[in-house]
Amino acid sequence: MKNIFNFTLKELQLEFVGKGFKKFNSRQVFEWVYKKQVLSFDDMSNLSKNLRTFLSENYSFFNIGVNSHQKSKDGTEKFLFELEDGNLIETVLMRHNYGNSVCVTTQLGCNIGCTFCASGLQKKKRDLDAYEIVLQVLKVAEVTKERVSHVVVMGIGEPFDNYENTMKFIDIINEPYGLEIGARHITVSTSGIVPKIHQFSNESKQVNLAISLHASNNDIRSSIMKINDVYPIEMVIDAARNYVLKTHRRITFEYILLDGINDEVWQAEELAKLIRGINCYVNIIRYNSVEEFSYKGTPEDKARRFHQRLLNRGITATLRREKGGDIDAACGQLRSKKI
Repeated sequence: MKNIFNFTLKELQLEFVGKGFKKFNSRQVFEWVYKKQVLSFDDMSNLSKNLRTFLSENYSFFNIGVNSHQKSKDGTEKFLFELEDGNLIETVLMRHNYGNSVCVTTQLGCNIGCTFCASGLQKKKRDLDAYEIVLQVLKVAEVTKERVSHVVVMGIGEPFDNYENTMKFIDIINEPYGLEIGARHITVSTSGIVPKIHQFSNESKQVNLAISLHASNNDIRSSIMKINDVYPIEMVIDAARNYVLKTHRRITFEYILLDGINDEVWQAEELAKLIRGINCYVNIIRYNSVEEFSYKGTPEDKARRFHQRLLNRGITATLRREKGGDIDAACGQLRSKKI
């Protein structure tokens, strides 16, 4: 059976019209599922009996299970979800003064192979379907009984390596008759798959784009991110410039500080020259340790010097405060590990 959470409103409209039902019926179903969170077609009282029978015979509400649930002292929560096929994924809820943000996973494992990231310890098994990403948001809201106002597509996997399902997921959660999460409250992160950055530039979405840069030159970036051998830093920066020109939106560069690797003041200078003229924002993140790797996080005073040098060179940047490090839920620590 087809999972009802795997359809955008437009796709559901085509399904219904093709079976002789009315176009507006799809909107009714969306409202029942996402606004009222009713998980039985029989309870959708404003639908005809024929439509309810059709839905029951052709669509399912399969949900995801909670294998484990951890809470950090800073309010962050990490969920280990079990999918229909028994595979496990991790999802993180972060609480901010502007609302609750959920970091979703898009793949089982990751093949990008960044040498500092725990997610890459598990090689990619498969892409997640759109409904499996949607259900992460719904399940977090169900368990916490709190509204999810923001979504970051930065969990396990490379979203642009699962491009179609990621775009469908965004359409579903952004739908006004659905979860109605504003496009500007959704951020997609990529390690730098250049053709997909160009494709995303043409999507006409108000969704935020973040690029994991993590270095100021090719030598260092290639040593920690093998994808740089395929799409070197110049190509990534050109794609970022093109994105800004086409969309008129600011882009974010993610930069994880690794002690003694990419955190020197001269590297901040080099980074400033590299991205100068781009409407961008640099999100500086002190590395969160992973037991299998020897990398260490940059000391706070050194991180502040790196941050200040960017500011001195006219680059908008922030030094992000770690969330969820005590439960391995911080940036780079997700790995679908049972506790």
